[in-house]
Amino acid sequence: MSFFSLHFSKKPRRLFVVIGLGLTTIMSNSAIGYVKTASSDAKSTGNNGQPISSTVVIDKVFVDKSDHILQLLSGDKVIKSYRIALGDSPVGHKQQQGDERTPVGAYILDYKNENSIAHRSIHISYPNAADKARARSRGVHPGGDIMIHGQMNGFGHLAWINQQRDWTDGCIAVTDNEMDEIMAAVKVGTSIEIVE
Repeated sequence: MSFFSLHFSKKPRRLFVVIGLGLTTIMSNSAIGYVKTASSDAKSTGNNGQPISSTVVIDKVFVDKSDHILQLLSGDKVIKSYRIALGDSPVGHKQQQGDERTPVGAYILDYKNENSIAHRSIHISYPNAADKARARSRGVHPGGDIMIHGQMNGFGHLAWINQQRDWTDGCIAVTDNEMDEIMAAVKVGTSIEIVE
């Protein structure tokens, strides 16, 4: 084997090792950043990772799109907060099907879906009468199927990456474990308020 072929065959291997190490470093730093953010969010809201007591009645869900926070409330008391991902185009009220916006307004959580394309989901009653009228006046379809849901089926292990960006088509996404907790705590018919 010539020096050239021996030298050439080792360079690509080194390049792949360097690229692999670089990607590992980036992913590790992202994971650490996510854990720190999740930890500080839990501390700032007083969650401390405690489960929701079965005696607590959640009577409202509040979503602040600009802060990327979903809160479960009992009366005026915040029981639990979650960091959320929104639609790919999160600013503004949903206007029509395909705009990838998360709606703004007062709605009802009207049914639970155990056979969702994402890990469990609760449907938000968008579009309401005003949403339908607005879309009709513009000659567009208002869209629908807006949910609070977990990660896409089969991708729950990637939540630490996914939840750092807005990635849904207009839904509100949490981790799979968080979705399990929300499903257990929130009853069908609970009101949800979504603000900018």
